[in-house]
Amino acid sequence: MDPVLTAVPAVVPAVAAVLAVPVAALPGARHRAVPAVVTVLVVSAVTLPFGPSTGGYAGAAMLAEAAAVLGLAFLTARHAPARPAVALCLLLCALAACVTLRVRIPASPAEVAEQCSFFALGAVLASGAGRYLRIVEERRHRAVEHTRQEERLRLARDLHDFVAHDLSGIVALAQAARLVGAERPAETLPLLGTIESLGLQALATTDRTVHLLDATGPAHGLDDIADAVESFRATTPAEVVHHTALSRAHQDGMPREIAATAHRIVVEALTNVRRHAPASPRVAVSLAADAPGRAPAALVVTVTNTPAQQPGERTVRARRGGTGLVALAERTRALGGTFDSGRDPSGGWRVTARLPYA
Repeated sequence: MDPVLTAVPAVVPAVAAVLAVPVAALPGARHRAVPAVVTVLVVSAVTLPFGPSTGGYAGAAMLAEAAAVLGLAFLTARHAPARPAVALCLLLCALAACVTLRVRIPASPAEVAEQCSFFALGAVLASGAGRYLRIVEERRHRAVEHTRQEERLRLARDLHDFVAHDLSGIVALAQAARLVGAERPAETLPLLGTIESLGLQALATTDRTVHLLDATGPAHGLDDIADAVESFRATTPAEVVHHTALSRAHQDGMPREIAATAHRIVVEALTNVRRHAPASPRVAVSLAADAPGRAPAALVVTVTNTPAQQPGERTVRARRGGTGLVALAERTRALGGTFDSGRDPSGGWRVTARLPYA
């Protein structure tokens, strides 16, 4: 008999398996991987009873089919949906075990088990490698999504810390303008000018906050703390004191993240004073260096407001609590510092943060 014809039962499934490999490997055709693997399994099951083949091409076809089946097991475990992948990989392992039976049937059961287990073990290892890479990729995707979620939360907190400070000032001035305008219309013009200035500042702060998500974007620093205090002073009748006890060496050695965090703490504390303690007669902002040695060790930020003096005035206005100070406390602790907020002995409110330079 023609050797080519006798090799057909081994060549046909080998060709089907080899053609299915690019279908399962190419990104644009992976949605057809499961039907392609099923086709390979059907062709192999149909042609297996016609063996063993004795033609000259049967051995080469058997090796090509075995290599293709190992590749299909890897690609199926790597890219196919989880449940179909398990079933198909088990069937591919069984097919790999039977590949050698196309060219030779051993004489004893022990020899059959030994011969079949070699390729079956290879298919198991290929499936395991594909599954491992799939798990690694899924973990990477989850890590990327978690990082994106953290960045979204950080942006939301930045918008709360920065923009709310300006918006609360705009609201306070708008309320004052409404009260003053009815009796003294001429005095509303300066208030409207201040409202416009704060509105423009809020827009600029929004743009700057968005840039914080970019590593090359500008970060707030000590100069911005002074601007925030001046903005607060323009919108409150309270006495506002700003004291900075930092030498040039302390300022030059301050890390960028420390300065940005200090700015956020001051802005959040002043915003809370405006919202919760509008009748406080005095607000103090202090920046000092905790430097026991010659080198700067930490930045200490303190914001305090004294209690109201007039009878009947409430220093703290009741309202739903926010998460600004909680987020700042978490960020301070992440930098290795300490954060404390609460009433002081005088009845006012104090926010203190220690931010280590290292």
